[in-house]
Amino acid sequence: MPTLLARGAHRLGVLLLALALVPTVVAQDDVLTPYDIARIQTVGSVQVSPDGEHVAYTISVPSDPFEENARPNTELHLYTIDTESSTGLRGGDVSHSALAWTPDGKLSFLTKHNDDERPALYTMDPSTGEMDRVLAFETGIGSPAWSPDGSHIAFIAAEPMPDKEDVLPYQPDIYEEETPNRKLWIVNPESKIAPRMIDVPGTVYTIAWSADGARIAAAIAPDPYVDNSYMGKRIHILDVETGEVMARVENPGKLGAIAWSPSGEHLSMISAADLNDPAAGRLMVADASTGQFQDVMPGYEGNATHMMWEDANTIRFSADQGVETSIRRIDHDGSMEVELLPFGEVVFTSFSASADGEVVAFAGSTPEHPTELYLMMDGEAERISETNPWLADKRLAEQEVIEYEARDGLMIQGLLIHPLDHEEGTRVPLVTIVHGGPESHYRNTWLTGYSLLGQMAAAKGYAVFYPNYRGSTGRGVAFSKTSQADPAGAEFDDVVDGVDHLIEMGLVDESKVGVTGGSYGGYATGWMATRYSDRFAAGVMFVGISNKVSKVGTTDIPNEEYHVHARKRPWDNWQFFLERSPIYYADQSNTPLLIMHGADDPRVHPTQSMELYRHLKLRGQAPVRLVFYPGEGHGNRRATARFDYTLRAMRWFDHYLMGPGGDAPSRDISDLAESEREMMMDAMGSN
Repeated sequence: MPTLLARGAHRLGVLLLALALVPTVVAQDDVLTPYDIARIQTVGSVQVSPDGEHVAYTISVPSDPFEENARPNTELHLYTIDTESSTGLRGGDVSHSALAWTPDGKLSFLTKHNDDERPALYTMDPSTGEMDRVLAFETGIGSPAWSPDGSHIAFIAAEPMPDKEDVLPYQPDIYEEETPNRKLWIVNPESKIAPRMIDVPGTVYTIAWSADGARIAAAIAPDPYVDNSYMGKRIHILDVETGEVMARVENPGKLGAIAWSPSGEHLSMISAADLNDPAAGRLMVADASTGQFQDVMPGYEGNATHMMWEDANTIRFSADQGVETSIRRIDHDGSMEVELLPFGEVVFTSFSASADGEVVAFAGSTPEHPTELYLMMDGEAERISETNPWLADKRLAEQEVIEYEARDGLMIQGLLIHPLDHEEGTRVPLVTIVHGGPESHYRNTWLTGYSLLGQMAAAKGYAVFYPNYRGSTGRGVAFSKTSQADPAGAEFDDVVDGVDHLIEMGLVDESKVGVTGGSYGGYATGWMATRYSDRFAAGVMFVGISNKVSKVGTTDIPNEEYHVHARKRPWDNWQFFLERSPIYYADQSNTPLLIMHGADDPRVHPTQSMELYRHLKLRGQAPVRLVFYPGEGHGNRRATARFDYTLRAMRWFDHYLMGPGGDAPSRDISDLAESEREMMMDAMGSN
């Protein structure tokens, strides 16, 4: 689509020019604005030093959308527990990843420094800040892991491809045939010997050293393509010296983290329960010599998310249960489960602990703030960082967990952000935000981002609803399978039933209901704007599915979709797949629909949005607009593209749920950008 991309690049360039030279200052309004959302910083990775003296962590810092359409950078920070102080180790226009502590107490990470062409592995002495480059590799370094004695590094890197002489002056891309496998490499960084490749067929995704340094557990898929990264990873126990496969763990379906027990007798893993389980959420323990495994918590109505061995017999793990999270301890045979951090205090995404387990750090958030660094000692969780101090001056609306009964009697959970300054007894417009997956769920935490309108919409008087419809994770395997083989069926009826619940509460004006979502949530948005058009007054569809037949032929995960979603192929029942497609109901759509999509999306191809746009445009029954973002994939990653999305989405809802409606609002958003600029200029003047 060269013409389409060229036009899109031009439009984005015009926006960048219109936003250029705007000073980066803090807006002083007491409610969240689009620019506020664009500048939110979040804590990412956290790693406690083995001695429990330091916590290394990263902060994601977005680029200013008025200056550069770029991805965020990740700054490197260090918190010293004794002095209760944080130090920014490295910031600027670089990013840091793969944080780890070496056995001799140095901080290890990947970054680009000086003349590095691609990220290299560095270490830093936390007491001096001195950096040393340890390892670089011609095809890049992934998942570096230090051996227990610190003498070797294992890492994942693509096989170098031999140079070839092109006879013709032009070479096409051969689809799904030119991606090299990623292999396991081992090197002694002190030697002058090149890294040694362990040549196991397939692509390596995850690696972990045994405590004695003699074996590596590697999650390996048959090929380097995305579908098998979901469905095809199996654990191989490799001899470090010979590369021999000593054992295999035939984990069923999807696979998450893996870890060795200190004795080397067992491996723990977060795995799917079976091939049709939509998510890796079962805590399992395998015999490292035979590969036999068992589910430590069979029937658990939640999802394990992260884990580590506390001692030879005990595993510390985190779990999602409903809309909350907790940290727990359990014996490897499934006995003696103990709650360490109760549900409901804070929602977190990862955790790390000192060697003795006394110091635990995690990245956590609440409905009042995005992800921050937390520290837990003596069973008490304490927030350490404050990456967005300006949020303290913002008024936030009330957020609550709601439950309602679907039309077939199933209980559904969701989250509701009430409109700010709501006058009791009055009905308000509603924005319904449907999550993707569907193997994901909303937690009772910070729910505002560039495509999650949350507190920003609530500040303008909207109620904002986040339903965890059937098929969502967080409630065990059985619940996550309740939507399978029934796409757009009962799962999306749950969303409508949730809207009805809010109407019955007396909160929502049934004539002013909007819907939005990305990916599978975009599918839901397309469905609501067509099949349920009489219920929704406006929609904003993002990277969404519109044709379940052509989706299978254009996605990079057709087998994942078959095994954990559709449970049938299109050729098993062409008519069924067609009738579960929004395009099938385009003739009954009267819902104004804004469609937005990354022009380079490999997961849900941009043609999915083009199909629905064209079918709606041909009918001409309601306004429809299609926006492509050049260089973006399955979701926007760059600052101005995100900001642009937020401005367009809010304008669409404001126009149709609070404004005059009718014809589509202007496609030119310069006035919105100018309004944001004026707000900042006023704030600068008041300072």
